[in-house]
Amino acid sequence: MSRNNVLITGKQITKVFGYGKNKKTAVQDVHFNFHEGEIISIVGESGSGKTTIAKIIMGLLKETSGTIEYKGKQRQLRTHARRKEYWKDIQAIFQDPYSSFNMFHKVEKLMMDCIQLQGLKLSKEEHFEKMREACSFVNLKYEELYNKYPFELSGGQMQRLMIARIFMLHPKVLIADEPTSMVDACSRSTILDMLLKLREENNMTIIFITHDVGLAYYVSDTIYIMEKGRIVEKGQAEEIILTPQHRYTKQLIADVPKIHSEWNLA
Repeated sequence: MSRNNVLITGKQITKVFGYGKNKKTAVQDVHFNFHEGEIISIVGESGSGKTTIAKIIMGLLKETSGTIEYKGKQRQLRTHARRKEYWKDIQAIFQDPYSSFNMFHKVEKLMMDCIQLQGLKLSKEEHFEKMREACSFVNLKYEELYNKYPFELSGGQMQRLMIARIFMLHPKVLIADEPTSMVDACSRSTILDMLLKLREENNMTIIFITHDVGLAYYVSDTIYIMEKGRIVEKGQAEEIILTPQHRYTKQLIADVPKIHSEWNLA
């Protein structure tokens, strides 16, 4: 991957939850540089701090100390207007797609909200065409879904609907937190390919949050390994998998014995 401009920088990011005897450090002294069009995976076991970092980048959690820079300037999210502007550029898809949608709104309403977020003034026919195009991108038929509620759709359909939402919003950054953990193997591959296609078409920066080293190798330009709230190793995906340096990275790879054959690393 050619090195594009740095889009997001984290400097000495620390996040502490609780106070006194109940204080727990979830993330400690984390540094990162994410480039335009880059696919990054933050890999670690449950409790390693990777989801906390994702929420800090997203602006859903405030760092205890350290700074986030976006487009070369220190990020400011103190006002609703600034948060709203930031979230136009940064979107997320989560492990449980059902938690991301209002269960009482039909698909048509959910997709219409995406168009309204962009402030576009479109005719009824243009609205329909935009929603149909987004569904087509993820191999869904809008005509078959628009009148259904989220609970009437499968997990795979819901994840694809989330990707259709991203297709409509065109963010600069997508945070994907374990996006394939609740779907079958066939849907898993399809969803990953759709996300990679989004990157190709929009030069989108994608940040995967995952425990799966194999998936990280398959999709990523760069891998960050997290253990107990710290980044213990980072580098190009192939270097991390083929020549791991840290004992925790080696352990993660050893825990997936088929990684070399499954991801064609031999």
